[in-house]
Amino acid sequence: MKALSTPVPDVLIIEPKVFGDSRGFFFESFNQKNFARATGLDVHFVQDNHSRSAHGVLRGLHYQIRQPQGKLVRVVRGAVFDVAVDIRKSSSTFGRWVGVELTEDNFRQLWVPPGFAHGFYVLSDSADFLYKTTDYYVPEFERSIRWNDRAISISWPIGADVPPIVSSKDANAGNLADAELFE
Repeated sequence: MKALSTPVPDVLIIEPKVFGDSRGFFFESFNQKNFARATGLDVHFVQDNHSRSAHGVLRGLHYQIRQPQGKLVRVVRGAVFDVAVDIRKSSSTFGRWVGVELTEDNFRQLWVPPGFAHGFYVLSDSADFLYKTTDYYVPEFERSIRWNDRAISISWPIGADVPPIVSSKDANAGNLADAELFE
């Protein structure tokens, strides 16, 4: 596997080695030793999650203010535009975001470190999204930042004539300026 840098250095694109032929393909979606060697990170995952979303669904921007979760995310069916936003006030990249297209065909994964808000927009008819987390989900610690906050200015690949489908929680999320953030 290879780890590719992004404009926000703590966020990494992970490209596994895929072995394929006319019969199909095989790859290790995660191997602790190879991940540590490629990224220099010593992380321990405690939870795996799977979500399915329809075309046009936008989820995020989510994070946990306590028990923050690092996430290793990937798509096993369909395609999404995946986003990580640095919300660590002391960081030199505070408020900056990284967006990457993750698809069932490119096999890419995105490492979203603790201290980042995360979201994605579904580009395909539907998408199955898998992610490993470094800490457990705790509903009372979950926070959200508005997906279209102008202070962040994410360039979502959304058509002007079709608004994204968001949950009421995400539609009512506050802006970065009012959010509870990491030091």
